[in-house]
Amino acid sequence: MRKNPRILVFRFSALGDVAMTIPVLWSLKKQHPDCEILFVSRPFARDLIEPIEGVRFFSANFNKDFKGFWGIVKLFIALRKEGKWNLVADLHGVMRTRILKLLFMLSGVKSITIDKGRKEKKALIRKKNKAFKPLESTFDRYLGVFEKGGFFLKLLPFPGKIIYDWDDEVPHDAMLMRGKKIGVAPFAKHPWKQWPEDKMRQLLSLLDKKGFQIFLFGGRGEEQQKLELWASELLNGHNLAGTLTLDKELKIMARLDLMISMDSANMHLASLVETPVVSIWGATHPYAGFYGLDQDAQNAIQVDLECRPCSVFGNKPCHRGDFACMNYITVEMAFERVNKVIHSC
Repeated sequence: MRKNPRILVFRFSALGDVAMTIPVLWSLKKQHPDCEILFVSRPFARDLIEPIEGVRFFSANFNKDFKGFWGIVKLFIALRKEGKWNLVADLHGVMRTRILKLLFMLSGVKSITIDKGRKEKKALIRKKNKAFKPLESTFDRYLGVFEKGGFFLKLLPFPGKIIYDWDDEVPHDAMLMRGKKIGVAPFAKHPWKQWPEDKMRQLLSLLDKKGFQIFLFGGRGEEQQKLELWASELLNGHNLAGTLTLDKELKIMARLDLMISMDSANMHLASLVETPVVSIWGATHPYAGFYGLDQDAQNAIQVDLECRPCSVFGNKPCHRGDFACMNYITVEMAFERVNKVIHSC
C-alpha cells in the first residue's frame, strides 16, 4: 500500500445506510491512520461525518448542483480537483456511483463496488423455498470493499456516545427531568415496516403511566403534527419531531436509557450513540443484514411467519392482505420487552 493513501468513498443515501458507514470509516482511520478519507454524500450526512476525526465530507446535492447525467460528470470533475486518489470505494452500488466509478477507473484509479448480495437477499424474501438464514451484515459488506482495495481491517468498538455527545450542552430542557428517558420513533419510510399507530399509542400510554419521560422522534409536516397530538395526550410526552438538527437529535439519543423504533434510520442513529434499541419488525427481518450496531438480538420484536421476510426494504405490499407480521405483535409483547430492557439499564 502506498504511503499516505487517499480514499474516495461514496454512499449517497439513505440515512440509516449512511449511519452504518460511520463505524467502518472510524475503524479504517484508526487502523490506517496515514490514509486520507473523503466521504461523498448528500447534505444531510454532514452532521454524521464531521465529528469523525480524519474523515472529510464532500456535499453532493443531486437536486441542485449535480443534477442529472451531466451533474455526475460535474461531480467527477469537482472530485478530481481535490487531488489524486488511490482508491474509490463505492459503498452504494447504484447507477450514479457506478458511472462515477467508471470515470475514475478510466482515469486510472482503482475502484471497488460493494457486493450487496442481491441473489442471497432475493432467496431470503421469496414466497416459496425461502432460504431463511442470516446473511452477511451491511457492516461486513462495507468492510469487504476496503479489504478488496487493500485495506485489511476489523470493526472496532465504536465510541459514539463520546463522539456525538462530547460536551455538557443539554440539547432539550426536558432532558433535565427526573425518571428514565425513552425515545420513540414510530414511523418508517414504508408502511410495511411500521407498527399500527393504535398499538403504538397504547404502548405510549402504558409507559407514560409508569412515569417514564417519553421523547417522540419523527419528520416535519404530517409526522410532526401527529406526534404533537400524541405528546399532548401524555403527562410525560415531549415531541421533538421537526424541531432539532441531526446533531442535536444524536445528543439526545446519546442520553436516552432506551430507544423504541421500527426497522428505520432511528434504530441506526441510536445504535451509533450506544443506546439500547427495542426495534419492531414486520415485512423486513434482521437476517437481511441491516440490524443495529451491537444491538441485542433479543430486542428485535417480531413474529415467526412462513412469509417473513417478504421484502428487503419493506417497500412491497403484504401479499397475504392481513399485515399479520405487524398485527400479530401485541402491545403486551412490546411493553414486556421494553420493561425488561429499561430496568436492566
